[in-house]
Amino acid sequence: MRVRLPSLSRRQIISGAVALVLVAGLVGWAAAPKPKSFRTTDQMITVKTGPGDGSEVTLDTTLYLPKSAGADDPVPAILLAHGFGGTKQSVRSDAERFADQGYAVLAWTAQGFGRSTGEIHLDHPDWEVKDAERLIDWLAARPEIRKDGNDPKVAAVGGSYGGALSLLLAAQDARVDAIVPMITWNDLVNVFLPGGVFKRQWAGEFFGSSENPADPQCGRFAADICKAYLDIATTGRSTPATEALLRRSSPSQVLDRIKAPTLLIQGQVDTLFPLSEGDANARGIAANGTPVRVAWYTGGHDGGSGPQSEVDRLRQLSDQWLGHYLKGNGATPPTSFTYSRVSGLNAQGRGLVTAASSVDAYPGLRNAGAAVELQGPDQRIANPPDGNPAPISSLPIAGLAGLLGTAGAGGITREIPGQHADFVSAPVGAALDVTGAPKVRLRVASPTGDATLFVKLYDVPAKGEPSVPDGLIAPIRLTGLPKSIGDAVPVTVTLPAVVHRFEAGSRVRVTVATADSGYWSPAEPVVYTVALDGPVDLPAIAGIPLANPDVVWRYVLAGLIAAIALGLAVVLILARRRARRIDRSVDAELVDTPLVVRGLRKEYKDFVAVSRVDFTVRRGQVVGLLGPNGAGKTTSLRVLMGLTRPTAGEILVFGHRLLPGAPVLSRVGALVEGPGFLPHLTGAQNLELYWKATGRPAEDARFDEAYEIAGLGTAVNRRVSTYSHGMRQRLAIAQAMLGLPELLVLDEPTDGLDPPQIAEMRKVLRRYATGGRAVLVSSHLLAEVEQTCTDVVVMHRGEVVAAGPVDEIVGESPSVQLDVSDVDTAEKVLQELTGVRSVAWSGGRGLVVDIDGAPRAEVVAALVRAGVGIDRVAPRRRLEDAFLSLVGGDTKASGERP
Repeated sequence: MRVRLPSLSRRQIISGAVALVLVAGLVGWAAAPKPKSFRTTDQMITVKTGPGDGSEVTLDTTLYLPKSAGADDPVPAILLAHGFGGTKQSVRSDAERFADQGYAVLAWTAQGFGRSTGEIHLDHPDWEVKDAERLIDWLAARPEIRKDGNDPKVAAVGGSYGGALSLLLAAQDARVDAIVPMITWNDLVNVFLPGGVFKRQWAGEFFGSSENPADPQCGRFAADICKAYLDIATTGRSTPATEALLRRSSPSQVLDRIKAPTLLIQGQVDTLFPLSEGDANARGIAANGTPVRVAWYTGGHDGGSGPQSEVDRLRQLSDQWLGHYLKGNGATPPTSFTYSRVSGLNAQGRGLVTAASSVDAYPGLRNAGAAVELQGPDQRIANPPDGNPAPISSLPIAGLAGLLGTAGAGGITREIPGQHADFVSAPVGAALDVTGAPKVRLRVASPTGDATLFVKLYDVPAKGEPSVPDGLIAPIRLTGLPKSIGDAVPVTVTLPAVVHRFEAGSRVRVTVATADSGYWSPAEPVVYTVALDGPVDLPAIAGIPLANPDVVWRYVLAGLIAAIALGLAVVLILARRRARRIDRSVDAELVDTPLVVRGLRKEYKDFVAVSRVDFTVRRGQVVGLLGPNGAGKTTSLRVLMGLTRPTAGEILVFGHRLLPGAPVLSRVGALVEGPGFLPHLTGAQNLELYWKATGRPAEDARFDEAYEIAGLGTAVNRRVSTYSHGMRQRLAIAQAMLGLPELLVLDEPTDGLDPPQIAEMRKVLRRYATGGRAVLVSSHLLAEVEQTCTDVVVMHRGEVVAAGPVDEIVGESPSVQLDVSDVDTAEKVLQELTGVRSVAWSGGRGLVVDIDGAPRAEVVAALVRAGVGIDRVAPRRRLEDAFLSLVGGDTKASGERP
């Protein structure tokens, strides 16, 4: 049936066109990247530092200055400090972002690091903090910096080592107008000796970050810092002198002097500076009436920056804070408290999903919640000699998890038999949210009167391996203990603060262990007795779900654009006199063909990434997508998976035209952009979480079959933090295989794998294509494609230049291998010879020549006439040769000499 629509006047059509221009302009304004509006100056600045009259150190600095800044238009400044072991380059991206917002930003390398002179004093008030004061003096002398009289408008911002510096600087220099300290410490004694137990692994990581050939033992550390570390690391115990040295670099001693409004950002996944350090800073500063806002996020020294939504949220908070207190923009920011919880993986497996919440005021770590009853008898546990063997609760050393990737089925978190006591709850009836620091009461007996223990809160799911939320544990050293458990007095243990959800059906477990690889343990073997005294108290906060303000802005803008666009669409639809309908028809002849690509084209403004692509993937095939860099392979896969729209052409999946959200996509599995896995969950838990996010029934996942095909074995029950790179790739492949989709699309599945792992991946893909399934795989490893794939599609400059079975493509390769006495001369002769299509160097004295229409005898004769000796002439019939003959010398991978 044809519907006749009313005609529109010329004026209505012109109005519609004007609306279109407005929409295009609005979209361009929202999406166009802002050009850099600042200039930079690198300078070595010499300052007086140290106690008394001090001495000189030279600091490596970069000043980021807005182009508009000058004596007539001064701007506020930000001192931007880096983390321990970093340099001014570590904060470059943040410096550029602030400079783009109109701030002058001074980034510098702290003394003892990089090109700066001096020694490491751990943010000592007389050294690193005094350095920062002198940098404020330097800024105050510049005409481009906004001032109140002689007082420059300046904030101090920094993370970790730089975060403590901002706190200490604000306490020491009243000129600081605002601070944003992130993931930093309150008291270094509590940090490195929590519960009186030396945190040797993290301390060693700090101390191992400094290198100095002149002093291999101390590096660039000051002598007193070096001696303190060596003493504690040797004995496992501190002295009053050592504790005094650590506390002189601790904000805990000067919080009452901080008057600068403070935005405190602390990471929830942080075994170095846990939430308790940020809590102590917040309470200490707020006690004097100074405005303090606290934000927690799902990252930290163990968890990184967190997902992009978290980065955006924290940037918005800091921008609001600095905008008001430095520029005077907007109303006074609230002192509300925000925090986040990881709620899963997004449906495409491209990162974590977090849920942020807010309350009006910071509530601290110990709030009312649930008291969960635990069961377990009095238990005897053994302290191993010298703390060995011991479980590993956290991995501060990057890469160690990969080295331990072959650990047993329990992974590195498994407790050592005989060395731990467990107290377990019944399954929780409904989801249980914990926000804060749990508490538990224990009774302990020891024949020596002393005990060093490690208390952990475990989540024991109905399926999968138990895990310690964020790897956080509570070490405690107890003295004056009785020999008999009947005489033991209850001891309250405060566990590290967490933000964690126990799902319905999970059990809560408190484990008391005698050793941990991250901490010092007594050398003498001894047996303790441990008993539980009451429930575990799990705090909670009634937070209000909070949307990321930046996301809200985008939605508001998107809504505005959508409203205008909707009206415009109606006008244009009416103007054309007929409605355009999306073609949802099904090609009956292709309903059993996994993939057909017809006339695919993708343009980006003036750049054509893919000009025309046609190919088909049939059941039982493993099809390799090949091409040099820039050929259009990844663009084609991104279009195929709906990550970007084609300019022209169509893609049919089992006869259905590819449309966003089409039901047929449930028959496709893909790994096109690397998935994000939660390191503290097992492989199985990650995949279950991913599948749950798709909204499909659990019974459709077919987990066991995906595990078997991917060759994961018992490794699925280990935490992902223990996986090697190869195991992570297998897990990613298994994720794509969930539900055993009939079509599997993989982009570089062997990326980063070693030869044995590549061989295993080859078997995985071959196994998967059995039973009528199909695989499309993009790879740059030609030898692997030749051994793995049944068919290949070769792309070059945005087009398909060859497609078909591997044997046919290889058979059409008219290449020969020549070993010659003079490669340069031979290459020149051959390139000028009629009929030779390409010449590529194959290493040493070898050349691979695509002779195409040139007789082999004529090729040899031409070289002899040029005085080139020929040691060997052999036919070449490999996929690499076919590839070279098809794409020529456009890629270094094809044999271009360095």
